[in-house]
Amino acid sequence: MIVKEEFLGRLRKIFGLNLYEAKVWTALLSRGVSTAGELSDISNVPRSRTYDILESLEKKGFVVMKLGKPIKFVALKPTEVVERVKKNVVRDAQSMSKRLDELKGTDVIEELTSLFTTGIKYVDPTDMSGAIRGRSNLYNHLDMLIRNSNKELTIVTTEDGLNRKFEALKSAMEKAKKRGVKIKIAAPITDKNIKVAKDMSKYAEIRNCATKARFALMDKKDVMFMVLDDEEVHPNYDTAIWISSPFLAQAMDCVFDESWKKMPALQKLKIKGED
Repeated sequence: MIVKEEFLGRLRKIFGLNLYEAKVWTALLSRGVSTAGELSDISNVPRSRTYDILESLEKKGFVVMKLGKPIKFVALKPTEVVERVKKNVVRDAQSMSKRLDELKGTDVIEELTSLFTTGIKYVDPTDMSGAIRGRSNLYNHLDMLIRNSNKELTIVTTEDGLNRKFEALKSAMEKAKKRGVKIKIAAPITDKNIKVAKDMSKYAEIRNCATKARFALMDKKDVMFMVLDDEEVHPNYDTAIWISSPFLAQAMDCVFDESWKKMPALQKLKIKGED
């Protein structure tokens, strides 16, 4: 049995399998029912590893062990495997989420916070910076900035970026507003995002920005620049630079404030095609 490496790679990524697991599983699918020895020969996986791999696949819900001698394994329908894997992922995620929630207020968090607080005293302010790669990581960092904000937050984004941020950050923005944080968002407002802009106006002041830019300022302390055009870069390669620098943040805030005064407010815009 020959299965292309590219296909095995996709299976590993989608189902969270290692290479041997992917090889043995596809070998079993090609036979329906088989012994560990037969699958070793078909998949070119060492015999000494095949049985352990089949046990691992059984625990994950990919195969069923058939009673009798010699011991055989039965392949399950792929659509059934997908459902089982999905349920396992949800269960594991819920379990992990519960364990993380239970950490709040415990001595573990107190000890970790103590280590961080002590360590941060010896960090040069210029070291509090870094590159963030991947759009999901970018939004995780933006979410952190919003959650840590106490006074004000400024976000400048693109037409499509406004739509994405509403889905990714609306919960954090809603909570920030309740804390009294003043949120400003500048973006090109068009018929493609006017509805989202109106929804976001519940949490932030929205204004129309003609300039294409992507950055965020938090409490005049932190700056986050998205350095690539979101229309030209794949989400996995989107990149940002984060700098914790009050000097830079205050300077940028001062420059932005002058532009903000000239931007038309959302309520004054007349968008073509708007209901």
